[in-house]
Amino acid sequence: MTTAILTEEQREALQEIANIGMGQAGASIAKVLGAFVVLSIPRISSAAPSEFASVVERLVGGARLTAVRQAFMGEFRGEALIVYPGRSVTELGTVMGYHAELDRAAEQEIMLDIANILIGACLNSIAELLGLMIGFSMPSLLAEDVLAGQLLDSDDIKSRSALLVEVNFKLEKSDFSCHLIMLTAEEDVAALRTALDKFIAEL
Repeated sequence: MTTAILTEEQREALQEIANIGMGQAGASIAKVLGAFVVLSIPRISSAAPSEFASVVERLVGGARLTAVRQAFMGEFRGEALIVYPGRSVTELGTVMGYHAELDRAAEQEIMLDIANILIGACLNSIAELLGLMIGFSMPSLLAEDVLAGQLLDSDDIKSRSALLVEVNFKLEKSDFSCHLIMLTAEEDVAALRTALDKFIAEL
C-alpha cells in the first residue's frame, strides 16, 4: 500500500469512530428490512490509483458487481461507494417481500435506497462524533454488471490517491451482502486529521 495518510493513532481512532457509524447504519438497514445485519470491523487503509481495482477485487473476488456512488462534502469530503456483488440485489428483493423477479428499474431503485441509508447513517455518525459539518449529493449508479477492474477504469476516482474506509454488510440467513468504500483524497484529509487529533486529546 501507499504511504499512510494517517498516523497509526489517528487510524485507530477513525476505525473506532467508523465502527460506531457502521453500527448506526446497520441498525437503520435492519429496521427497514426486518433482518439482522452482520458487519465487519472497518478496515482503514491508503491506496494509490493503481491499487483501487485490487481493493475491490479483495472484497468481491471474481464476481461481477454493481456500484452506487454518493458524494459527501463540507469539512469532511469525498465519495462513498456501495458495491453489490453478483446477484445480491435479487436476494435483497426476496428479503423485502418481492415474490416476482425484479425488473431493472426496481433493482436500481432498491440499490439507490439502500446506499442512501447506509452512507447517510454511517457518515453522519462519523461527522457528528468528530464535530464536522457534512452534506450529501443524491446517490447515482456508477456501474452495472462489471468486473472489479472495470469499475474505476473511466472514472475520475482513479486519478487520486485516497484514504479508504471499507466495511462489509451481510444479512443474516440471506445471501445478500454489500460493501461500503469511502474515498477521501489525500489533499482533503487535513480537516479529518485535525478532528481526529481533537477527538484523541479529549479521550
